[in-house]
Amino acid sequence: MHLVPIDDPDDARLADYTRLTDVVLRRRTEPADGLYIAESTRVLQRALTAGHRPRSVLLQERWLPEIAPLLEPFDVPVYVGDGPVLEAVTGFVMHRGALASMHRPPLRPVAEVLEGARRVVVIEDVVDHTNVGAIFRSCAGLGADAVLVTPRCADPLYRRSVRVSMGAVLQVPWTRLADWPEGAGELHAAGFEIAALALADGAVELGEYAASAPERVALLLGTEGDGLSAAALSGADRVVTVPMAHGVDSLNVAAASAVALWALRVP
Repeated sequence: MHLVPIDDPDDARLADYTRLTDVVLRRRTEPADGLYIAESTRVLQRALTAGHRPRSVLLQERWLPEIAPLLEPFDVPVYVGDGPVLEAVTGFVMHRGALASMHRPPLRPVAEVLEGARRVVVIEDVVDHTNVGAIFRSCAGLGADAVLVTPRCADPLYRRSVRVSMGAVLQVPWTRLADWPEGAGELHAAGFEIAALALADGAVELGEYAASAPERVALLLGTEGDGLSAAALSGADRVVTVPMAHGVDSLNVAAASAVALWALRVP
């Protein structure tokens, strides 16, 4: 790494942090696979542990002793400035250590992500980045082996998703399905039973299902408002519901993912 002092928030070298939205970062053609932003020392460490490559880092000098050892293997610029300059660059007080502009890794094939997995989560069309990040955190903490997201699902590497997940999106193997609900065939081919978490006639209660769950389960989660699509429900092998009390019909999708993964955890 090499240190680059900055005192001008309009410095063109800081474009990754000031002028590119998450959408534009993702679609950049140079580098070919786009970029994402890792926010905080912990998230940066998890990104590097996952084999992701930094493009640059932005931080206050006081964070250098903590960040420098992580960046020793990389020949990247580390932009260093004082608090007011960095706040002008980012629009917020940077109290989590650093921001890093990271190269996006290529998406892995579905078959590769599913290899050896026993518990998989499929996120259908969830567009709230906070919920996506929270689901990934549940997956990491409660033992899901992989995550698949549908074509219209929010980007797990969006800055808010990464932050809410505490970097879990960088720990849990995941990829995006090219087609949905046609992609359910790849799960069946890999030996997974698809269990749709939904309110529906004939649904089995989660505890009952978990008591005799098959070896390989793909837990299917739907969007916040309308739930799972009719096509997804028709392609599922089982429909499972979380029993509720006091007239509440359902949980937030991220909370429901945690409850279901706890019940379906593999000893």
